[in-house]
Amino acid sequence: MRRTGPGILLLAAAIGIAGGFLLDQALTAGGRATFNPTITLPIFLALLGAIVVALALPIRRATRGKIAPVNPFWALRVAILSKASSIVGAVVGGFGGGLTIFLLTRPVSPSIGSLGPIIATVVCGAALVAAGLYAEHLCTIRKDDDDEQPGPAGPGAVGT
Repeated sequence: MRRTGPGILLLAAAIGIAGGFLLDQALTAGGRATFNPTITLPIFLALLGAIVVALALPIRRATRGKIAPVNPFWALRVAILSKASSIVGAVVGGFGGGLTIFLLTRPVSPSIGSLGPIIATVVCGAALVAAGLYAEHLCTIRKDDDDEQPGPAGPGAVGT
């Protein structure tokens, strides 16, 4: 499995920004109020980041030989979860960024009460990206010396 690169995270954030901006644009064009996430969304994002890191810590200890080996399928699931959480954090943080951009480009300045949960969503989305990338780092194993060798090259090797 390859590690999450900055390109996919930037693409996910751009999709989120466009989605948030266009949603508010469509809502106001229809005469409705702008979208304002509840305060539970940033709280949930922060808790998700903490859970992902907590799940990755035993895998790191196992790869360093400090505790008993971990089931490799469990380690793969945690690595996939950390990758997915970083991408989701980029999308949700970008979505909050799009909402913020829309509100700040209006002729009337928004109130702190409506801007607070949106900014908290952006910050907690970025924190989820950081937690996901850190957990993904915790799930990587060290390269063995055998990984450098191309294969058996002795006299009895196949193909010689």
